[in-house]
Amino acid sequence: MTKKEIVWYHGFCFTDSETEAQVYTTDKWWAGLDQAPQPCSFICPWLPFAGLEVALTDLQSTWNNVRHHTDEISSDRLLVRRGQAFNITLYFRNRGFQPGLDNIIFVAETGPLPDLSNGTRALFSLTGRHGPSPWIASLETNGASSLEVSLCAPPVAAVGRYLLKVHIDSFQRSVTAYQLGEFILLFNPWCPEDSVYLDSEPQRQEYVVNDYGFIYQGNKNWIRPCPWNYGQFEENIIDICLELLDKSLNFQTDPATDCALRGSPVYISRVVCAMINSNDDSGVLNGNWSENYLDGVNPAEWTGSVAILKQWHATGCQPVRYGQCWVFAAIMCTVMRCLGIPTRVITNFDSGHDTDGNLIIDEYYDSTGRILENKKKDSVWNFHVWNECWMARKDLPPGYGGWQVLDATPQETSNGLYCCGPASVRAIKEGEVELNYDTAFAFSMVNADCMSWLVYGGKEQKIHRDTNTVGNFISTKSIQSDERDDITENYKYLEGSPQERQVFLKALQKLKAGRSEDPHQADSQHSTPEPRSGDGLWSLHTPSLRPSDIVHVSLKFQLLDPPHMGQDIRFVLLALNMSLQFKDLKVNLSAQSLLHDGSPLPPFWQDTAFITLSPEEAKTHSCRIPYSQYSQYLSTDKLIRISALGEEKSSPEKILVDKIITLAYPGIIINVLGAAVVNQPLSIQVLFSNPLSEHVEDCLLTVEGSGLFKKQQRVLIGVLKPQHRASITLETVPFKSGQRQVQANLRSNKFKDIKGYRNVYVDLRL
Repeated sequence: MTKKEIVWYHGFCFTDSETEAQVYTTDKWWAGLDQAPQPCSFICPWLPFAGLEVALTDLQSTWNNVRHHTDEISSDRLLVRRGQAFNITLYFRNRGFQPGLDNIIFVAETGPLPDLSNGTRALFSLTGRHGPSPWIASLETNGASSLEVSLCAPPVAAVGRYLLKVHIDSFQRSVTAYQLGEFILLFNPWCPEDSVYLDSEPQRQEYVVNDYGFIYQGNKNWIRPCPWNYGQFEENIIDICLELLDKSLNFQTDPATDCALRGSPVYISRVVCAMINSNDDSGVLNGNWSENYLDGVNPAEWTGSVAILKQWHATGCQPVRYGQCWVFAAIMCTVMRCLGIPTRVITNFDSGHDTDGNLIIDEYYDSTGRILENKKKDSVWNFHVWNECWMARKDLPPGYGGWQVLDATPQETSNGLYCCGPASVRAIKEGEVELNYDTAFAFSMVNADCMSWLVYGGKEQKIHRDTNTVGNFISTKSIQSDERDDITENYKYLEGSPQERQVFLKALQKLKAGRSEDPHQADSQHSTPEPRSGDGLWSLHTPSLRPSDIVHVSLKFQLLDPPHMGQDIRFVLLALNMSLQFKDLKVNLSAQSLLHDGSPLPPFWQDTAFITLSPEEAKTHSCRIPYSQYSQYLSTDKLIRISALGEEKSSPEKILVDKIITLAYPGIIINVLGAAVVNQPLSIQVLFSNPLSEHVEDCLLTVEGSGLFKKQQRVLIGVLKPQHRASITLETVPFKSGQRQVQANLRSNKFKDIKGYRNVYVDLRL
């Protein structure tokens, strides 16, 4: 071999003989052949300048998805979490990868206008020659014709659908580009550097991985769990969630900026919150509180999110009819958990809706004690449901990260859109109502005061003020348990304590200061709260007291039987004279149905009682409301408000007391017949009954359960005779292992939401 037969290229030399096609390495130009360079281990085919060609890519979806906790979504598609490495393998057609000869540059792009400057396009190489990048590529194994590479997105990367490409520069002369495939990048609560990091594995399992749960309904004296199938890992749900982001007004207006901001859970949560309702956009759900659902589904009938999201997608993103607060919150929980943000569903009993931002809920009553339609639209919802999402809040002062309130129910606008939050739960508790976002409104939901007004003769008379009614038994499902957790103390200090009153006054002062700076805002009638202390506080559900040291008469309702649907409601009014004087009372009683948002329906029952009380005497007045009288006036929420307005003949003092009753149905019973095993037939028996003493028609049973049924099962029952019991046995084949839940609902022309559930553990094999 002569010197002219050797070609030198960037520290490598190649012979020009096909029979001696060896590559030699050197760190200098050799003057002669008496000190020949040492051959390297790689023997290349001839054509020494051939570029490295990719023949095949293995994204290792099955293995990566298990490591990234996304295998429940798919094993065929790559779904990874930011801040955590994933491996891919490149197979080459013509030769193997040679460090120093080949420079492999990876390209990751998301959104319709990927750009390096806003973070929606990333270039990063194995050697790092391409310059610094927050994305990382590192060599795992280098085979004869393959290369395994570890890739890692930064923990602040935008979430969404990515296209992965590779540029191969061989000998700095031949550059070839290949598309390797698509992957979806999600938030990572397992990564300490991710802003949604949650340091408890049981909490991550509950608030990210668990695909079923309970939403608490009823009233504060009768709290019932409503089973719900979140189904965040069901087929196509991840694609629907990403479609939801792309249908937002933010994306439609400025897609480049929207995609660039998708790395922020604060931003994503506000976008999703606005998209769950349809008040501003092509959102998922239409809200309806009218009791007229003929052109849609009664909100009480839903048992899961999957059917709603799939219907929204299948109809070209037309809003699904209908939803109310618990449905909005359940859908948001599904979407946020699917995207990787820890989320839970919260129920607040006696939830305030303060429309004018003065922390006072004004309620108006007539002389019979019935509640009137509120001209200010203030109200106390029997219960209201929202979400909490876990995230850091770098936009707030230190200490206000963690659980954040997000409320997708369209009540009030926030920056022009119907969404609410994220509002720091700690900020709510501490009265820091000026902090973003919508903290003042969230504060009023759990800690506003109530002012009651008597309307008569065109005038309004203040009856009393209550500081305790709003915000009770704030509830969520326990971690890895079917029990209820009371988290009221997260939102406020003990009701009536000095700390709670101090926080209320601080919040009020901050709101007044904010209003004084805005000349366009003015206090409406009754908007300025009066100074008060711990004395002379009144409650609508306890004896009403006048603000003095002398307490005269108290009134209180007491049920005689549990309130079951189809049975008469029996109760007594207890009157107690706590003075040393005779008292003559006239008491007007009434009953009316309520919607769960506090909206009253017309009264259907009234009574008047005349009660004479000796000093320190107690008397009862018995009452009965027949089923035949209340059945035709009952709302879907099955709420009845009984009230009494009493007055003394010799005193202008008014005494108001009320009680909200939720009528109960017998639940559905679900039995699993035999062992549940993946890919093995399973029989599920559903037992249900007509609780009424009359025929019911149009009976429809729906059954679902993630991992157990591919889609919701609908069984038309038809007519059920009075008190008739029936059973249906369904056949299914479980396709996912682990803890699962079956949810069922029975509807008819007389009732809409007789529900039941059963937990099922599915084994992987026999």
